[in-house]
Amino acid sequence: MVYEQYLKMKVKGVILAGGNSSRLFPATKCFTKHFLTIYDKPLIYYPLSTLMLAGIKDILIIVKKNELDLYKKLLGNGEFLGLSIEYEIQESPRGIADALFICKKFVGKSNFYLILGDNLFFGTLFSKILNDSRKLKNKNSCLFVSEVDDPSEFGVLKFDKNNLPCEIVEKPKKKLSNKVVTGMYFYKPKVFELLKKIQKSPRGEYEISSINNLFLKNNDSKIIYLNRGFTWLDTGNADNLLQASQFVQAYQKRQGFMIACIEEIALNKNYIKLNQFSKLIKNYKNSQYGKYLRKIYENKKHKL
Repeated sequence: MVYEQYLKMKVKGVILAGGNSSRLFPATKCFTKHFLTIYDKPLIYYPLSTLMLAGIKDILIIVKKNELDLYKKLLGNGEFLGLSIEYEIQESPRGIADALFICKKFVGKSNFYLILGDNLFFGTLFSKILNDSRKLKNKNSCLFVSEVDDPSEFGVLKFDKNNLPCEIVEKPKKKLSNKVVTGMYFYKPKVFELLKKIQKSPRGEYEISSINNLFLKNNDSKIIYLNRGFTWLDTGNADNLLQASQFVQAYQKRQGFMIACIEEIALNKNYIKLNQFSKLIKNYKNSQYGKYLRKIYENKKHKL
């Protein structure tokens, strides 16, 4: 199958934004971390923008029941961005792989991305990396791997004697490698067959590493390494939230471009027209975000 055919295939996106965010209490006593601010925009904008950069327009967000109205107020059905956003309730946090049980009906027979709602990805040629992840040929999954200084809090990629990835070990006590699996995965529908084979872990959750290890065991997973020049941030605790905010602030102040500006992405992807974009500016009045959108609009208008 040629590259262009891969890009035309129906692909959907799923964001897991449930859970209790208990590691961030008391900041998240009233709502989960996905509504907390990463510098100048809600955390949920970042994984949403990642899916948009991948060309995904059909998106499911898995949320807590008491936050559904908040999401609808923030994002609605996605129409203002040229998207179709649906929601499903996660009744209780049962692990990342629980999202696969919840999203099965939405996904149907489509290939799809699953991304954690607290992960931030940014780098040059990111859209190309995302598009390349769909070119699986004889594989049924794709994992995105990043190198970190301290891998002890992540799912670490273990390599065999031939230096080939063979297993993911969650939070190993002994250092296996510096390469960890990030919170973004690309699956074909075969993942739902494997889902029947996994059991809850000792901590009572369905672990995503259990699914991914089945793919690795069968040599059925493509690995994409996010190397130098690429940033992946997991914002699961207060220090990581601050670090992410400082990163976004430093980049935006220096470069003059926004990270995860979903309206700008929608415009650049031709999901919406310039006249639709202009109407969105009014929603932000005199905020810095609104001023940035105004600048984008004026630049585009002058080029017409």
